[in-house]
Amino acid sequence: MATKKHWAFQIAEEMIKENPGKEVFVCASGITPSGTVHMGNFREMITTELVVRALQKLGKKTDFLYSWDDFDVLRKVPKNMPNQEMLKTYLRKPISKVPDPYDCNHPSFAEHNEAIVEETLPLVGIFPRFIRQTKMYESCVYADDMDYCLQNTDVIRKILNKYRTTPLPKDWVPISIFCSKCDKDTITKIEYRGDYKVYYECECGHKEEFDLREKGIAKLKWRVDWPMRWNYEKVDMEPGGKDHFAAGGSRDSGVELFKTLWPGKPPYGFMYEWIKIKGGGEFASSTGNVVTLNDVLDIYEPEIVRWLFAGTRPNANFQISFDTDVLKIYEDFEKCERIYFGEENVAEHEKDKQKLAYELSIVDKDKLPDELPIQPSFRHITNVLLSHDYDENKTYEFFRKDVKNEFDEKRLRRRITLAKNWLQRHAPDDFKFVVREQVPQELKESLSDKQKKAVKGVLDLVDSDISTEKLEYEIFEVAKKLDMGFKEFFTTFYRILIDKKRGPKLASFIEEIGRDKVKKLLNQVLD
Repeated sequence: MATKKHWAFQIAEEMIKENPGKEVFVCASGITPSGTVHMGNFREMITTELVVRALQKLGKKTDFLYSWDDFDVLRKVPKNMPNQEMLKTYLRKPISKVPDPYDCNHPSFAEHNEAIVEETLPLVGIFPRFIRQTKMYESCVYADDMDYCLQNTDVIRKILNKYRTTPLPKDWVPISIFCSKCDKDTITKIEYRGDYKVYYECECGHKEEFDLREKGIAKLKWRVDWPMRWNYEKVDMEPGGKDHFAAGGSRDSGVELFKTLWPGKPPYGFMYEWIKIKGGGEFASSTGNVVTLNDVLDIYEPEIVRWLFAGTRPNANFQISFDTDVLKIYEDFEKCERIYFGEENVAEHEKDKQKLAYELSIVDKDKLPDELPIQPSFRHITNVLLSHDYDENKTYEFFRKDVKNEFDEKRLRRRITLAKNWLQRHAPDDFKFVVREQVPQELKESLSDKQKKAVKGVLDLVDSDISTEKLEYEIFEVAKKLDMGFKEFFTTFYRILIDKKRGPKLASFIEEIGRDKVKKLLNQVLD
């Protein structure tokens, strides 16, 4: 297998080369669920998972961890959230202690955001082992690590100062605390008193000394927390956004802290680029500029969602599109699928890369199709849906003859629903049409004798039993015999059928509408 041709396998092979005797690779990822978890966040999830799959295909066992950093503080209220005033009263508290603003019975704001993702990820074949950092910190699991970091405060401060323009103050400590009285991180003083003992004072007036092993109200600050967890979880690989991998970012400081404080070597890391909404800029939970995985799955098949990321290197930027680019994306995926099944020829090196990308795009990695599945064109489906007034069952019947197995049927039915969603929510108005029920009198009167002869010629063809391929050829022959320009000729029929100047390829469009309905409309012109 020419694995060097695909980025996920390149990374997996490098990891194996660096750890030749290792059988289980721990791959980690995570975010703070302080707002809607969007497709930008999803890039980290699936980027990690694609490498996990590559490792598995290369014969290695994996442990895919996904951390919900829900013990982080709520710094500001995302603009797209309901109950804004209520949420403002919980600023500076852990997001796991903020009520669900959607009133849908989740225990917290954090768990509302987490639950949506955890329920959706299986639809695209992603199954990490979730870790909630609130549970980890509140159960004092990290007490030894926190005490160790506090003992090494001077070392940590010295290292972090290399990555800062303003040095940290001398009383700085590597932990933050949520006051046990007000739950806020509005702490004015922290003292480490040795042997797991910490003293703090809060703006609310509360003062307290507590033992890190007995009271889970403290957490390590991010730049220290990240390398600590690399050691605690024995992480072998974790990607990060370009902000973390920028020069002097948290990856650089994390690596130096890890090498200084813990045994072993830091995990393999690589940067992923941020993605954008086409026409809408970069994703941002805080501003409410988000598109979720569920939003995307309303338009794109799960395999295509996976393929978008499998087929794009992590350090490459791309856009999530909902305009007519959707049509091309479906076509490009189908090309990749045909290459995999040997139905389309490309250069050998490109074939290797495309085949691996296709394998990684399949939701159930153990159930790849045995043969080329049905490939009903997304564009064709939209035309059939429009021709049948969005009726999904009639549209299914149009394509039913091509269904060979259960996989085909599932794909066809899903794709019809997704095409309908796209038409109703995103398709530009000039893309959509409605098949007429009646040809207006003024249109009939506006047609020239030559145009009416064209209508009669096509009507005779439609009334015959010739195939669609033959119909297409004969339609052009009608135009040629009448010495009629093709633009005028086809515009005549689109005006009659859908009140547009242009439309789908006429012969196949006639079949989509149904010959009986087309005959009815053409006969009205000639009455």
